[in-house]
Amino acid sequence: MRFLPELSKVKSISKPLKKPDFTKPILFIFGPTGVGKTELLLDLDPQRFSVINADSIQVYRYLDIGSAKADASVQAAIKHYLIDSQAPGQQFSVGDFIEQADQACQEIWGEDKVPVVCGGTAYYFKHFLFGLSEAPPSDELIRNHIASQIEQQGRSWAYEYLKRVDPVSFERIHSSDIYRISRALEVWETCGRPLSSFSIPSEKRNGMQPLIIGLQREAEVLRSRLGLRIKAMFDEGLEEEIRSLIRMGAQASWPGLQGIGYREFFQAREHGEWSRSLIADQIERNSRFYAKRQLTFFRSFAEAVWKDPSDKKDIHTLIEAYLKTFSG
Repeated sequence: MRFLPELSKVKSISKPLKKPDFTKPILFIFGPTGVGKTELLLDLDPQRFSVINADSIQVYRYLDIGSAKADASVQAAIKHYLIDSQAPGQQFSVGDFIEQADQACQEIWGEDKVPVVCGGTAYYFKHFLFGLSEAPPSDELIRNHIASQIEQQGRSWAYEYLKRVDPVSFERIHSSDIYRISRALEVWETCGRPLSSFSIPSEKRNGMQPLIIGLQREAEVLRSRLGLRIKAMFDEGLEEEIRSLIRMGAQASWPGLQGIGYREFFQAREHGEWSRSLIADQIERNSRFYAKRQLTFFRSFAEAVWKDPSDKKDIHTLIEAYLKTFSG
């Protein structure tokens, strides 16, 4: 029994978006948070490559330090797309990502350069490679109704409701990922089918044959890097970035503030327990857990070649060998 009976009429299933022809070279570089993706980008020749950001928080303006966004010097060194493209209160769906990334690819190829899709949001890569499922498109009325219910009854209620109506999605989605929880409930309310029942296409979009490079480090090395990174964020002014967002009128429900490094501050604020040390510990714990989930998802890409980011020579050799296959 759905909790929004007045909105329960079944709607038609949309067809996947029309996709461009992907017969030109394209690189995927992904890995867990803190592994060293940005450092690797700086070793790429900016005359030959441009970057398409595949991080769901870095698309938002003003969310710089907490998202570990490439700073101005990095963006000046190599051109980036899909960074600072959204206001932090705006929704940015995976469909939006595919549409904008497709446009960026066309522009980059038009400059005789190679697009490098780089980031840590695993489902962006999955859907960019294979396309969207045939789940119903977003419905603003239903989405707003669900948001109202969550505001009244709380996030834990939404997560428990998801467990009842779509246990498969419940296992896949973290309890703090309110955007994906809401989307799964929206699909249920729209057509009475769980989101998990809609399969992703098994064929790559229009002949896309990317070189997929997965970055990994030894567990202890990654853990140490995460700790140093979080300390650096606070040293660089993460707390002031949060206070600046609050002065702008930021709300905990904003999509951009669901990311690790932001939601912990707003959760602490809601409970009146703002403590730098406690928040930093929570960010580190959440980051470690998220990195494990990222790796699990990324390992589903059977064609990925896994490298330690410090193996720069091997990575460049791999890239050059791939590009040669397009030069004939």
